Amino acid sequence: MSTITRQSALEYHSEGKPGKIEVVPTKPYATQHDLALAYSPGVAYPCEEIEENSENAYKYTNKGNLVAVISNGTAVLGLGDIGPLAGKPVMEGKALLFKIFAGLDCFDLEVDEKDPEKFIAIVKSLAPTFGGINLEDIKAPECFEIETRLKEECDIPVMHDDQHGTAIISAAGLLNALELQGKRIEDVKLVVNGAGAAAVSCTKLYMALGVRKENVVMCDSKGVISVSRSGLNEQKLQFATDRPIKTLAEAMVGADVFLGLSVKDVVTPEMVQSMAERPIVFALANPDPEIAYDAAMKSRPDLIFATGRSDYPNQINNVLGFPYIFRGALDCGATAINEDMKLAAVRAIADLAKQPVPPVVNTAYDMTDLHFGRDYILPKPLDPRLLTTVAPAVARGAMESGVARRPIEDWEEYDERLRKLMGYDNKLMRRIFEQAKSKPKRVVFGEANTDKMLKAAVIARKESLLIPILLGNEEMIEKRAARLGLDISGIEIVNLRHDREAPRRERFARQLMLEHQRDGVTYPEALEKMFDRNYFGMMMVHLGEADAFLGGTYSASQEIGRIAREVVGIRPSYSHFASMHIINTKRGTFFLTDTQVNKKCDAETLLDIARLTRNSVEYFAHKPVMAMLSYSNFGSSNEPECRNARQVVSNMHEMYPDLLIDGEMSINYAMNKELRDTTFPFNRLKGEEVNTLIFPNLSSASTAYRMMLEMGVGDAIGPIQMGLNKPIHYISVNSPVRSILNLAAVAVLDAQVLQNSGTLIDK
Repeated sequence: MSTITRQSALEYHSEGKPGKIEVVPTKPYATQHDLALAYSPGVAYPCEEIEENSENAYKYTNKGNLVAVISNGTAVLGLGDIGPLAGKPVMEGKALLFKIFAGLDCFDLEVDEKDPEKFIAIVKSLAPTFGGINLEDIKAPECFEIETRLKEECDIPVMHDDQHGTAIISAAGLLNALELQGKRIEDVKLVVNGAGAAAVSCTKLYMALGVRKENVVMCDSKGVISVSRSGLNEQKLQFATDRPIKTLAEAMVGADVFLGLSVKDVVTPEMVQSMAERPIVFALANPDPEIAYDAAMKSRPDLIFATGRSDYPNQINNVLGFPYIFRGALDCGATAINEDMKLAAVRAIADLAKQPVPPVVNTAYDMTDLHFGRDYILPKPLDPRLLTTVAPAVARGAMESGVARRPIEDWEEYDERLRKLMGYDNKLMRRIFEQAKSKPKRVVFGEANTDKMLKAAVIARKESLLIPILLGNEEMIEKRAARLGLDISGIEIVNLRHDREAPRRERFARQLMLEHQRDGVTYPEALEKMFDRNYFGMMMVHLGEADAFLGGTYSASQEIGRIAREVVGIRPSYSHFASMHIINTKRGTFFLTDTQVNKKCDAETLLDIARLTRNSVEYFAHKPVMAMLSYSNFGSSNEPECRNARQVVSNMHEMYPDLLIDGEMSINYAMNKELRDTTFPFNRLKGEEVNTLIFPNLSSASTAYRMMLEMGVGDAIGPIQMGLNKPIHYISVNSPVRSILNLAAVAVLDAQVLQNSGTLIDK
């Protein structure tokens, strides 16, 4: 895990536009006609429709996709009662999570009111604006009354995530842990340490799943909550036991399950050892659990252990639930989030953990064989299947329990809509970054004497994304860093013209000469090439002195591609290499090839590009639906370019019978499935949305992706080189720093794969 410093966090929140969220128009507004439709006089018509039927608000406004995150700042994270304004960064962060994980728009509202009655009145008066309300960081016991009343008095979903989020996720983990331990939920003895909002909600949900009340012992800071104690509030009294025990240690003897929502180090190894056979311990105090992971695991071999931390197995993380619960609730017009919906979410999350884990999830967490078991009782937060698993389950729960005003009728269409949401929020890039950070690699930056490359290298080091090696003149790089305010202390700088290890240049030259002497390369020629940053940096990777190379281009990239072919070579199963751009758009994620390498494409070249693209799309956890593009459609022209595309489609069908690929076709038929399927009903892509576009030549591919970026259609990852023997990538030195960082993360991912398998994945 990367270290989060105070300064880096403050810079993150303040740089550029302050804060983490903004409002973006969704309709045209360029002309006077647009503005007249958006406001006066056009806006009057939807107002009249809503006045006539309030349900029309979901048709004509964003109410159905809008959640409020509301707090009074009385229990903010581990900071306590810091007030509503100080809690605003947390609420903005929650709004961001709603957007990136579930595509839900969000307003954060910080209410300066501690009196429950007044707070309820304020929130209730705001409810017409929203499709759902997420209450956040409100202290107990007031939070119980506030949530209960608002659920009764509002006709939209209301949930206090501090209570129910942890309950839902931990309940899913509990079901799976009990299955692995061979225990029935109605038989287990449960000890809960902590009596706040989350502890109460967790216990109630466990009881709804089958835990018997007589088998529950709850403790607070004073010990066991028992009927012999006086002054218990209503929430604690409902869990008071008549057992003659007073301490947590006594309660733990013979217990099957321990749930901690309290403070660190209150559980000892001896307490764990006193539990029943095959125990389950959920120590969820943050940042430090009730018992340290190592101490718990050493205490006994039959333990299943979970915490709230991401650096240990079995993280109980609320983000597995709340974005998708609200997504499903809003999509079916639910009037509440009830027990049926929460239980549906519990079972969906639990079931997902039992499914085969896609490669991208293994890669994101630096694993090779994640599977249901003692160290994997819950899905990982970056699992892309959560949205399409949990949201539909919640919507079904709402419909079956009678609270859905707009029941979903076409589940296939709904699943497709959810999958589209998965593209725009850049989950893919987040997974790549998380994987890169898990095992940083040495990346050579070939053009470190340029502002953006140097910034990217420093940020990447700061984020623990990689270990940078800068090629260039030390004095020039240091001056540039000082001018840009960058800290480059501790970063290795290699001046290939005055390298302190002069024999290295000679050694690189001898190796290049030996490998290419039959191609006419002499030692003096090879030595001269070692003064070129691209040759030198790639040779560092080729000979294992670095793990990946990130070159910079100024205009044409053909020369650096030629050098890559010469130094590291193309993988044996191909005759060409190619580049791909991944574009994240509101319509989803699109893969475009070949955007950088092959100027002219005959059938053999296009076939290599198609094969490489197929493997890459699958590697990035997407099902490829591929269109071979042209200006013609399915044989309407017999020009060589069109024949080449048709030949490649035929070859790909033969090589990969189950692959969804067809063409040749023009871009409008590729992007409009209804038009394509109506006009060409025989096509193999029928009913599918194309996500992979293979262009007939470099000119069209490069023009297409650059036009998309300039028009603000989406964000890009790339160019990703496919087919080289080593992790060699290159990008324009004028690209945005974020784009350079994205490609650097891909380079690290390639290096990790190469280290783990001995060869780059066939992508």
